[in-house]
Amino acid sequence: MIKRILPLLVALTASPALGWGHQAHTAIDRAAIAALPADGPTFLRAYVDYIAASSTVPDGWRNASEPFSKIEEDPNHGWFRERFAFLKPIPRSRYAFLLALYRENARVARSDPAAAAWVNVRWTGTLPYAVMEQYGHLVADMRQLRGVRAAGREKNAQFLEQICAFDVIRLGHYVGDGSQPLHDSINSDGWRGPNPHGYTTGASIHSRFESDYVGLIDLTEVDVSRHMAPLARARGDLFDAVLSYLDEAGDRMETVYQLDKRGAFAKAADIDARALVYARTGAGASLLRDLIVRAWGESQQSSAVAVANPLDPLTPGFDPTTGSAPAPVDPD
Repeated sequence: MIKRILPLLVALTASPALGWGHQAHTAIDRAAIAALPADGPTFLRAYVDYIAASSTVPDGWRNASEPFSKIEEDPNHGWFRERFAFLKPIPRSRYAFLLALYRENARVARSDPAAAAWVNVRWTGTLPYAVMEQYGHLVADMRQLRGVRAAGREKNAQFLEQICAFDVIRLGHYVGDGSQPLHDSINSDGWRGPNPHGYTTGASIHSRFESDYVGLIDLTEVDVSRHMAPLARARGDLFDAVLSYLDEAGDRMETVYQLDKRGAFAKAADIDARALVYARTGAGASLLRDLIVRAWGESQQSSAVAVANPLDPLTPGFDPTTGSAPAPVDPD
């Protein structure tokens, strides 16, 4: 009996906590859709209940009962930046990032196998790549939607609207996870390493902050909307913007531990704890809204526009070890 239970216990303790609970993800998604401008993809408003109700569906893809799904999906929900401080700049390709981790793992393993065990995609995450990849799906599907509308195929347009709404579910989940400071640090599920301030090492801090406290203050769409930034229509490089967004959230990681240490997450009236939740969910809704609006604008461009094919060996920067060139920097 013990032999059968032990692997289960190991699997449970090795799994990171999930992202914002359903209440926070729902509030972020609803606030983002409500804030879409009149010239944005306002058709998404008709799907807001579907999007909100499905906001945590990607977490269901992380069960050990579906191992292929878990292996692929789990890293998409975190970005533990301390683990890849050696890597500058961050590669503009998921596969280049994975190969860089592999090479660093092999290098570190020669002198410190225990440290090397932490240098892999399981302990770094791939969240910004998940955001960028899903953003690309949304642009492409919105472009198809525009095409069928122009052709007068309204029934097909309805189907593509639903697909775009599902794209927003996935995009919103990753963006929402990235706004939660504990998703942007190795201290995601308890403090790791030197601990001079005596912060908790228990994994329950994750749910205590993002689910229990969110429920205690009964976070709503209105709360999130009040803390959103104005619509940003700036161009510039999107990947860099996503990395900056994740860094901003990660910079608030220790604040979560400080609040937890003084018991703030047990007090609904705690001003600082409320402010942190409002600020981070507001940032998540703001970025999600901005990405949706930007995707809608980019979808006006033909897919045949002249750009370098990343799979063409003649494209500058082509890496034969990945079979592709990195994504180019977006123009200003």
